Amino acid sequence: MPNLITIQEAVNNFKALIEGSILQGGIEAKEAMIRSSKPINSIHEAVKSAMINAGVERHRVYPPLGASSPEMKLAGFLKHKHQDVCIAPKGRTPVHEIMQEGLLQEEADHYGKEYTERVLSINVRSQMSSLAKNFDTLYERTIAEAQNLHVRCPKMVLGEVYMIAVKEYNPVAMKNKDIEFIDRVGAVQKYIKSFQAINGRADFTKQDYKYEKVCLLIVDFGQTPAKIYSTNEELIEDGLMPANSQANIVELNWNSFTPSILETYNERFN
Repeated sequence: MPNLITIQEAVNNFKALIEGSILQGGIEAKEAMIRSSKPINSIHEAVKSAMINAGVERHRVYPPLGASSPEMKLAGFLKHKHQDVCIAPKGRTPVHEIMQEGLLQEEADHYGKEYTERVLSINVRSQMSSLAKNFDTLYERTIAEAQNLHVRCPKMVLGEVYMIAVKEYNPVAMKNKDIEFIDRVGAVQKYIKSFQAINGRADFTKQDYKYEKVCLLIVDFGQTPAKIYSTNEELIEDGLMPANSQANIVELNWNSFTPSILETYNERFN
């Protein structure tokens, strides 16, 4: 039976896979490792583990702990999409339906709307470089994923675990199979404020672009073990956020994620 892992173990494993590939084959090997999804799958495993530790039965977790398939492919208003981590609803059976609305009208939904709405779905993403440069595209995509499912299934409980690296691996050093870091930390406050804006969808009749719960994992891979930031004080002390900032990482940190999203699910579906 696969072992449960903590988020610290997951980010350490992420770091080890990335850096091991750099030492072995430089920047090309690092890019190949990212494309393999092995590093981000470590974060998937931490999400699954947290759910199981909180009392969710293992057989309800998709993909199963220790596996990357099968994923649940859910139908929203705009498209079908494989979900990163799902908790299947208790006491419900999928019902094959032909969809009657949206861009998927007349296409098959193998789960059915009632079942889909009771699935707890969590996206897992990461951004390791160019935090500021790629922000708009990534943020728009994040919002679109929530809207796709919430427009069709308003009561659906959605989570987002988004990891950003506060220090980038130096591409020049990687070409020589060396590990160095570039201190580019200017976008951290922007990420916190932006994810605060789509966190905590309490009223399922509106704000379909928001998630019921967001976790923003802010990680310094330049430290060993990798450092996960959980408080404003830590961010300010390390120069990642100004002391007078109105941003607040506490409501987005890992420790609050699982209890909050499960509480929302239980309130919504008893």
